[in-house]
Amino acid sequence: MEQDDEKKNVFELICPHCQSRLWVDARTRSVIKTERTSKKKSSFDDLLKKEQKRKSEFEQKFEATAEMEKQKREKAQEKFAQALEKAGKDER
Repeated sequence: MEQDDEKKNVFELICPHCQSRLWVDARTRSVIKTERTSKKKSSFDDLLKKEQKRKSEFEQKFEATAEMEKQKREKAQEKFAQALEKAGKDER
């Protein structure tokens, strides 16, 4: 009978993050037992696709960054040319 009472006070939970199973004692609020689930193994094709996607995203980010730097450089050159013009007019 004691064993049945103990089972009633133990709850089984599944972690939403890692999918591990946890058994928790309701009275003491402590973890009695844990059972980790094995990760699903990916196939070589899945890993290759994932790596290609990551590489593509990296290339896109690199190109976007290079374009932003080019625009910044052009703006700086324009402002410098305007400042030179203004300085030339001020000297006259």
